[in-house]
Amino acid sequence: MTTDVEVDVVLPCLNEAEALPWVLARIPDGWRALVVDNGSTDGSAGIARALGARVVHESRRGFGAACHTGLTAATADVVCFCDCDASLDPALLVPFVHEIHAGAADLVLGRRRPLGRGAWPAHARAGNLALARLLRRRTGLRLHDLGPLRAARRAPLLDLGLTDRRSGYPLEMVVRAADAGWRIAEHDVPYLPRTGASKVTGTWRGTWQAVRDMSRVLGDVPAREGVAR
Repeated sequence: MTTDVEVDVVLPCLNEAEALPWVLARIPDGWRALVVDNGSTDGSAGIARALGARVVHESRRGFGAACHTGLTAATADVVCFCDCDASLDPALLVPFVHEIHAGAADLVLGRRRPLGRGAWPAHARAGNLALARLLRRRTGLRLHDLGPLRAARRAPLLDLGLTDRRSGYPLEMVVRAADAGWRIAEHDVPYLPRTGASKVTGTWRGTWQAVRDMSRVLGDVPAREGVAR
């Protein structure tokens, strides 16, 4: 399934040589894969380039730094984000893009539904659930996940003025979008066991760092009038 909408898919990448062939093969026809190499030492950038992806580099370590570099490098009307570890299928973004293009939503998020043993460790799910509850209290949005699979128009995303460059970037995007009055949709997507070692949610320490980064975002972004903090 393809779409005639111009689309860039931002793929933050840190040592994902094993996963890249599967991920890039799943990019819908006519879309552009934009791999943001975040300091890989396993040849990820060369593999991505050889497989036809556009590669840009971001030397500052951090999920948000890689995502935002991809956003600023993108040129398409619609920009999607997807992890580069084969845990999420970028082909699932097609209906997201259709929803954006049709004007039915301004930001579409994937709610991860784990498939297979070890796809989503219990501590990572618990941290995500806690953040979703804090987000609901802050914005009123009844979302269940703050996962990385998402789609929106590029220019409005840039206008949000996102500043976090660590794990809080996905949450800041949602908070600022909600405060700007965006229509935000959420749809179930299968979540597979990742290829290779996790950089964040595979460990308690990584999960705690992500939760801390995101909690700080909730405190740093001023609440809009009429929304309780």
